[in-house]
Amino acid sequence: MTDPHLWWYVSRSAAIVAWTLLTLTTLWGILLSTRVLRVADNPAWLRTLHAHLSGIALLMTFIHVGSLLLDPYLRSQGFGIAAALVPLSSHYAPLPLSLGIVALYLMAAVGLSSLAMRLLPRRLWKGLHFASYAIVVLVAFHAATAGTDTGTGWYISLSTAVIVATAMAVIVRQFVGSAAAQRRRSAAKTRQSAVRERIPVRVAALRQRAEDVRGVRLVPLTDDPLPPWTPGAHITVHLPNGLERRYSLCGDPAERHSYDIAVARSPDSAGGSRFIHDWLVAGQMLEIDPPRNNFPLDAAPDYLFVAGGIGITPIMAMIASLPASRNWELLYIGRTRSRMAFAESLAARYPGRVTIYARDEHTERLPVADLAAHSTAQVYACGPAGLLDALAAVVPAGRLHLERFVPVDRRAGLRPSPVQVELAGVGSFRVPANRSILDVLEAAGAPIAGSCREGVCGACELRVLDGTPLHLDSVLGDAEKDAARVMYPCVSRSVTDRLVVDLVD
Repeated sequence: MTDPHLWWYVSRSAAIVAWTLLTLTTLWGILLSTRVLRVADNPAWLRTLHAHLSGIALLMTFIHVGSLLLDPYLRSQGFGIAAALVPLSSHYAPLPLSLGIVALYLMAAVGLSSLAMRLLPRRLWKGLHFASYAIVVLVAFHAATAGTDTGTGWYISLSTAVIVATAMAVIVRQFVGSAAAQRRRSAAKTRQSAVRERIPVRVAALRQRAEDVRGVRLVPLTDDPLPPWTPGAHITVHLPNGLERRYSLCGDPAERHSYDIAVARSPDSAGGSRFIHDWLVAGQMLEIDPPRNNFPLDAAPDYLFVAGGIGITPIMAMIASLPASRNWELLYIGRTRSRMAFAESLAARYPGRVTIYARDEHTERLPVADLAAHSTAQVYACGPAGLLDALAAVVPAGRLHLERFVPVDRRAGLRPSPVQVELAGVGSFRVPANRSILDVLEAAGAPIAGSCREGVCGACELRVLDGTPLHLDSVLGDAEKDAARVMYPCVSRSVTDRLVVDLVD
């Protein structure tokens, strides 16, 4: 600790580690972006490792700069904060040091954009990440011209290895990225004739429907009416932060010039509900997909509606569509009355038919499953997984209609096997065990759309022409899907070794 050159050694070591990690994280990012690492089929931990490498590289860079400021010799030569942080302010090697300072600021910008990637538009986030190439180049010139070890053999070897690896990675990125872009352009052209176009809309109004429940009214940008919809339908909203989220329509299907949705703030939000509650403003432009209905209301003499929390949204439109003479009852359950959207208006509009059950107002739980099991009515339910699972355990499948916001994990203990999938008019594709059918068809340029990729939205629906699908989704009942001869390839697979499928018109 008494060595007068201690901080110089620390600074030099930190710089070498930072340069090496910076190169590694750039290479790792290139491998991820070009899908070279797709064989691992675990993008979550791959992205985490990439983020950790870049974070440590930035930390080591700050240690490098801080150690320079603590070095007694450099301080005696007038090297201070301005020389370390302001380009062209140093008397010693002003240009090489300026390159390093600019690289530091770019590294900080890339790191901050990674932390805020869920809030930033994807184009902005991606554009900032392209600065990684500039960072590597700047650091290479900085290290080659400002370092004190530039003439040593080990430094020359390390520099050569790092620069050559980076150059090769850029070449790979260019060739593989260009090929991938060409495939995407080809797939996009093909999809134009098969996939419904997004609808541009404007946020006309925002209204607090309950505590932590925000109502959003969307209107078209022109005088043209919006596509029609039926009770139980949902739309997919494409948010400015790059996320897609599915929300049930809860307004009046007869109103063709606006869509109403209600969004509950999720405590563990991945960025969707948080954005709508904290950042969405009136007048903002969004894009949505046309309505889809995987939860249709079929004709029946009697209905029992069960809603848990924000699950009331599709039920609202169903109830409003029924004639006054139709028999129905609503059981609406929530943690607290203040968080139950539309509770008071429903109770006032339909006295005697609506039961509002706030759990904090009662010592015992409402026996919803028992009530549904002893009823003869058709049961329509939407809400938390626990509520829906309890109903599914006691209500016959022929009387039960569910809409889930979170998919049921039906893959426990399943060992996926490869399957040959033939898409009519497109080709035949071998789907390995570690990839989804949807991924393989998309990569081949097939005109198929995917949204949630979890088996709940139904956007990727395919018609089954031959073979037996293994349903692993949570869109409809398996019997309904088999009767309609449809499947959802984002999660589902096949019982048979071969499947022949076609696009749904």
